[in-house]
Amino acid sequence: MTTMSLAETFVDSDREFWHGVLTGGGFAPIPRWTLDPVPGVAVCEVPVPRDLLPALRQRAAELRVPLSSVLLAAHATVLAALSGESEVVTGYLAGIRGVPLPCRLETASGSWRAMLHQAHRTEWELLAHQDFPVGDLAGELGLTEAAFETVFDALGGEGALAPGTVLWVSIWPHRGRLALRLRYRTDVLDADAAARIAGYHLTALALIVADPEAEPGRQSLLSPGELGFQLDGLAGPNRSRPDRRMHELFEERVRVHPEAIAATCGGRQWTYAELNARANRLARALLARGLSREGVVAVVTERNLDWMAAVLAIFKAGGVYLPIEPHFPADRIA
Repeated sequence: MTTMSLAETFVDSDREFWHGVLTGGGFAPIPRWTLDPVPGVAVCEVPVPRDLLPALRQRAAELRVPLSSVLLAAHATVLAALSGESEVVTGYLAGIRGVPLPCRLETASGSWRAMLHQAHRTEWELLAHQDFPVGDLAGELGLTEAAFETVFDALGGEGALAPGTVLWVSIWPHRGRLALRLRYRTDVLDADAAARIAGYHLTALALIVADPEAEPGRQSLLSPGELGFQLDGLAGPNRSRPDRRMHELFEERVRVHPEAIAATCGGRQWTYAELNARANRLARALLARGLSREGVVAVVTERNLDWMAAVLAIFKAGGVYLPIEPHFPADRIA
């Protein structure tokens, strides 16, 4: 019978834990929010309301989790909102070694309370397994890409941004207040974007204080100002719209510029008159085959000139266009 030492048992446990973390997926990319990407690193510091820290400490004490778990849960929620992924991976600065470890969190866990307890368990596991050479295991598994683009630092460190790190979030109690500091790569984020991300963190923390039983997925991290900007500001100026349907506007363009090029695909091109003639022939064929008003017509084709004529024909004949990708499995198309 083979016996195994206690040390070997711990090593196997470490290896199993990190194997699951490294191969579990959940990469959370940061959106490329800058119109002027330039190499470099910048800092964004946002003052935190003075009354938020004692409220967070009280909430952490009530839920029996350390303050760092509250901060980590807020950070994971922000990453989920930015990436669109419910399971996210961030770097986590654990202990005094100064090397961020991959930290995986599921954000669709119900309430803030559940999120905080999950963050606490995750922190405990990371600290319990932090001495294992994670980088060596990643090499064995052939994982050459960085596991995360962000680093969460509850210790207030000043570690350098690794090549794959886009954003370093430091949030920790400092002289009786909660300090929030973001260091970010300026070829990915600009100053306004970094300030918005800092604001998302503060909003998440305020939501935790307000109601730990609420569901993070049903709450918005947007401030009233940003919400108004996204709904109204990005929509552009209000303009009057013609009381005509799309194919009628197209036919007006045909009358004005019949010989102008309407569309080009590969080596083919059609004028407005040519495209309109083909669409008219297809529309008559659909009506001859019994297409009723608002009848659904499925179009199974690649996006090319014939596809464009088919869509216009359906509208001209009064039908409803149903797009179907030809590379879908046959059962799904059926």
